[in-house]
Amino acid sequence: MTEKHIIHTPHAPQAIGTYSQAVKVGDTVYLSGQIGLEPTTMQMVEGIEAQIHRVFANLKAVAEMADGSLADVVKLNLFLTDLGHFAMVNEIMAEYFSQPYPARAAVGVASLPRGALVEADGVMVL
Repeated sequence: MTEKHIIHTPHAPQAIGTYSQAVKVGDTVYLSGQIGLEPTTMQMVEGIEAQIHRVFANLKAVAEMADGSLADVVKLNLFLTDLGHFAMVNEIMAEYFSQPYPARAAVGVASLPRGALVEADGVMVL
């Protein structure tokens, strides 16, 4: 059986439930969902634009702790409480990811933890 390693960094929000920031199994890292929490204060940043940036910054911090980068993400899942923000997500995502982009899903949801407007999780292959 392949050993699993729990990934934790203080540069992303601590888990607010029964989960790990990421789990590495072999060369694959499963990144838990990140919302717009500022890691040091555990407070939600204000506004959709700031939350999108914080989500990607949090994912980046966890990816780096797992000895990877956002360039290693092969699958990204986005959850938005308002799909009207989808164009802004695409614009900001281009600041954190470059081609070839990961496979991706974008899903409209009724609500997210802590009143977040956006959440993202992913799978990374090292």
